[in-house]
Amino acid sequence: MTLRSALAEARRLASLPVLLTIALVAALVFVPGRTELALHVYLLALATLALGWLVTVLSRAHPPARGSSFDLGLRETGHALQPLPELARLEREVTLATTTAFDVHFRLRPVLRRIAERTLQSRRGIELDRDAAVSSRLLGADLWELVRPDREPPADRGAPGIDLPSIGRMVSALEAL
Repeated sequence: MTLRSALAEARRLASLPVLLTIALVAALVFVPGRTELALHVYLLALATLALGWLVTVLSRAHPPARGSSFDLGLRETGHALQPLPELARLEREVTLATTTAFDVHFRLRPVLRRIAERTLQSRRGIELDRDAAVSSRLLGADLWELVRPDREPPADRGAPGIDLPSIGRMVSALEAL
């Protein structure tokens, strides 16, 4: 940092408390009954400026070495953040389900069925297959049609799959449980 830039920064930092003081005097003149509130706001603003200045000084004195300490710790142990394999598999199954009816029935359906079974059991105490009437009401028509136990595989495996808005509605129904 050059001397000129240091002086410019010092002038800028000194002007902020002066402006706050002018604002305090104006508040005391124009709103005389709120002296205590004006002083509290003034002191809070000054403390904020001082804290900001302190953080700036400390960060210049001790700059972080290529990222935060947390990031450095992850790099040192070799545990770089990797996408979850389960999430990648689920994304692939959803993508495939948008293409063919075969993938809807044999890839996406088992996943949604497993989620529906576990969610209904843990949150409502309902078994998906045993309490079909209650399950169908709670899951909604679209999701129930896909996860019902007596659903037959598609006759035409190459038929169009399911669209993303429908999948979104099904996920919303599961979240609403």
